Amino acid sequence: MVVLVELLLLLLDLTYCILCAALQTLLQPRLKSVEGELCLITGAGGALGRLFALEFAKEGAQLVLWDCNAAANEHTARLARDLGARVHAYTVDVSKREDIYAAADRVRAEAGDVTMVVNNAGVVAGRRLLDCPDELLERTLLVNCHALFWMTKAFLPQMKARNHGHIVTIASALGLFTTSCVEDYCASKFGAVGFHESLAHELQAENQGGIKTTLVCPYIVDTGMFAGCEIRKELRSLIPPLEPLYTVQQSMKAILGEQQMVCIPRLIYIPFLARVLLPWEANLATYRFMGGDKCMLPFIRRAEAKVTST
Repeated sequence: MVVLVELLLLLLDLTYCILCAALQTLLQPRLKSVEGELCLITGAGGALGRLFALEFAKEGAQLVLWDCNAAANEHTARLARDLGARVHAYTVDVSKREDIYAAADRVRAEAGDVTMVVNNAGVVAGRRLLDCPDELLERTLLVNCHALFWMTKAFLPQMKARNHGHIVTIASALGLFTTSCVEDYCASKFGAVGFHESLAHELQAENQGGIKTTLVCPYIVDTGMFAGCEIRKELRSLIPPLEPLYTVQQSMKAILGEQQMVCIPRLIYIPFLARVLLPWEANLATYRFMGGDKCMLPFIRRAEAKVTST
C-alpha cells in the first residue's frame, strides 16, 4: 500500500516537473542577479571564454580569469576592466593538478572565495587515433575531463560551507552522441557530462540546493577549433556552426535562469534522444544520410596538414 501511494506521488511529481519545464520553455524564466559574485572562468583567453567574461562583467560579477596563454588572458582582462569589472587574471594550465590547487590558494588569498565556476577550457587533438601521439590524447582528457574533478575539489568546499554557488560545465553535443575520428574529444566530453550529472545528484542528495549546476551542450561552435567540419551540403543551412556570441548568450540565459541543462540549438535534443531510443543501425543510417559519420574528416585533414607543414 505504501509503495502504491509513493508511486502515485511520484507520478504527480513527474507531471509537475514536466509542466514546469514546458512553461520555462514557453515563457521567459526569471533571471537571477550575479552582481558581486566572484566568477572564475577557465580558458578565458579563448573565444568563448572571453565572451563569457564580458557577459558576466556586464552582469556586475567580479572575475577570476584562468588561461595557459598569459597574453590572451590579459587581453580578456583588459576588455572586462573596460566594462567596469574587478578582474584577477592568472596564468594556469588546467591539465596540471598542482597548478590548479596552487592557483586556487592564490585566488582565495587575493580575491576571496569563488562563488561561480565556469569550466570552459577545452582542447582537441585533431589527429586520427592511431596516428595521434599519446601525449595529445592525454592532454584532451586532462583539460576537458580530469580538470573538472580538480576544479571541484578546489572550490566546492567553500560553496558547501555557505550552501551557495554555481558550477557550470561547458561540455558539447559530442558528450551526448558521437562521430568518427574524434575519439579523444568524445570520450572527454562524455566524461564531463557524466561527472557533471553525478555531481548535481550528489549536491541534491546532500540537501545543498543553494549550489546550482548548469550543463551546456552546444553543437559545433565557429571558433576555429573544428575548422573544416562539414555535414551534408544540403543540410548545412539547417544546422550551421554556431556563432560564438549566440552560444554564450544562450548559455548565459540558462545559467542566470538556473537551468540544469541546455542543448544549443534545441535541435540537438533530437539526436540525443534518438541515440537512446533507436537501434544502433537506425542511428548509423541517419548519420550517413546527414553526412555526420564523416563530418570530421575535413577537419582532421586540415589539422594533419598543419602538423606536416610545420
